[in-house]
Amino acid sequence: MILTVASGKGGTGKTLVATSLALSLKDKSTIQLIDCDVEEPNAHVFLKPVFTERESVCVPVPSVDEEMLVFPELCHGCGACSYLCPEDAITEVGKEVGVVETGHADGIQFAHGKLNVGEAMAPPVIRRVKEYINHEGTVIIDVSPGTSCPVVESIRGSDYCILVTEPTPFGLNDLILAVEVLRKLDIPCGVVLNRTGVGDNKVEKYCQKEEIPILLTIPLDTRIAGYYSRGISLVEGIPQWRGRFLDLYNKVKNMAGSRVGQ
Repeated sequence: MILTVASGKGGTGKTLVATSLALSLKDKSTIQLIDCDVEEPNAHVFLKPVFTERESVCVPVPSVDEEMLVFPELCHGCGACSYLCPEDAITEVGKEVGVVETGHADGIQFAHGKLNVGEAMAPPVIRRVKEYINHEGTVIIDVSPGTSCPVVESIRGSDYCILVTEPTPFGLNDLILAVEVLRKLDIPCGVVLNRTGVGDNKVEKYCQKEEIPILLTIPLDTRIAGYYSRGISLVEGIPQWRGRFLDLYNKVKNMAGSRVGQ
């Protein structure tokens, strides 16, 4: 089963949920965490994996006569120019746009992508890191914030998506956008409501109206923030949360079961 952890806005706690879920499940089954937030991957800060492999990610860009003008930074790597050039004056060369690193962290298989600074296209790196998915176990994918192309590329092909949000107007607005994307992709979803105790109850009312289950609520707690700021996951800092994340997983497994043949 492939689970993605996403949100419409940044800073809602996606990585907190993804890493805590992986750590809670690691003794139950084969677990893999894939960090597809290739512009700012940070799951490794909490899992502290040992990396064993590193692979460059390249896209084809045209190499042309120096007298001609080309902007390789804007090239999408489609290959059309070299294919269509009647004089065979254009060839393709590989341009590195990022890297993929793989390894393991205390029984958890781990992989993440890192987009090179200044590069505009994240999807090629995301596609490469997803090639490392182990379909024999449970895969948790940490997704970048928003609803743009990198998010769609990361979520595509997953069995269920956990949307992490907060009870604020911004949280609700971006949650609505994320839900619309998932419905276009025909991927079921549920919500983790983080930092409860602030804001209002409009997110809960929206979820009730749209029949979206709230899988877990996490209160605004300075202890959680303190552990997180030191690179300590929620379930390591406050171990009683492991049971709650196991309950979350069982809810998701039951809801996604028909899609994965369970």
